[in-house]
Amino acid sequence: MEKNWDTIVIGGGPAGSTVARYAAQEGVKVLVIDSREVIGSPLQCGELVPTNEQLKKLCPSVPEINDLFKLSENAVSRRTTKMGLVTPSGKKLVYPFRGKILERPIHDQELVNLAKDAGAEYMTKSKVVDIIDDTVYLANGDEHRGKIIVGCGGPHDPLRAKHWNEKSLNIFVKFMLIEGDFEDQVDLYFGSTAPGGYAWVIPKKNGANVGIGIQKKYAKNVNLKTKADEFFSKFKGKVTYKGSGALPMSGSISQFVKGNYMLAGDSAGMVLPSNGAGITTAMIGGRVAGQAIANHINNGDNLSEYEANWNKQMGKMMKYSKRGIKWGEIMFNSPDWLVDVSFNSFSKPFIWRAVNCRPVLGIY
Repeated sequence: MEKNWDTIVIGGGPAGSTVARYAAQEGVKVLVIDSREVIGSPLQCGELVPTNEQLKKLCPSVPEINDLFKLSENAVSRRTTKMGLVTPSGKKLVYPFRGKILERPIHDQELVNLAKDAGAEYMTKSKVVDIIDDTVYLANGDEHRGKIIVGCGGPHDPLRAKHWNEKSLNIFVKFMLIEGDFEDQVDLYFGSTAPGGYAWVIPKKNGANVGIGIQKKYAKNVNLKTKADEFFSKFKGKVTYKGSGALPMSGSISQFVKGNYMLAGDSAGMVLPSNGAGITTAMIGGRVAGQAIANHINNGDNLSEYEANWNKQMGKMMKYSKRGIKWGEIMFNSPDWLVDVSFNSFSKPFIWRAVNCRPVLGIY
């Protein structure tokens, strides 16, 4: 295999494959390196994304959404039209929300195929052990050189670990796939059910993705396993899969580019902290990064356009989401009875604005 590349992408998930697709389609020579045997497996956390129509309303500054989010029906397990926010007592605020629940392994493989069709090459079962200057070193002794190296390996990405000092809050999660009949509604649970985070029930075809994430500082000597077992016990049915992971919940980091190094997706903190959305934001960031790489390689443009264009498209939304989570911290520190009282018909629209990264009361 070729050893010299215009761009090397570490990690072939939604961010990495999208970077590769948009750079390669402009003639950039791209190699994607991933440690997994099959990209998309094992399953990663929740599988909910907005429909393209819903996303256009949520992210009006993001162009050409239909071009970015091309999903076959094979990658969609189920669709939903409602979302419920649930207190520990069971009180529920229900909102209209048009979403798609993914078959995540199929979805991620479709993104790989789009990148390959554009000309990107992939190396799987290949673990990155070091990055020095323009060279990526693999566990098997291979070395590959890239004019640009992009870290898309998630919260523990090796490029970020070595060359970025900025810390992020990572919320650890556990989830399961369970068989059964579930209502056509996504439910998110707050308060002591999931201290400092939330639990979820995302309906799928013939079952659901059920999970929970918490923050240690709010858990008061109760660990994630205990809270997960407690929440999972509410649901009866055959469990077909159990998994775990981490979500970076501090929002986007302050700097995406350092010299010829770049970060995108979870590696760059591209998760909205007020709702945990990461798949769509990773792909938005991945496209912006891929386009900046192509402009740099082909025209000599500065890679700083990546950060500038991200801020144009997602800056306000990320700012409101970071501020929205500060409102959430009030809830995290509140007893269940106060959480229950605060979920009412008067507060309903303001809570939804915070979850959807909109300015509460228009004051920030």
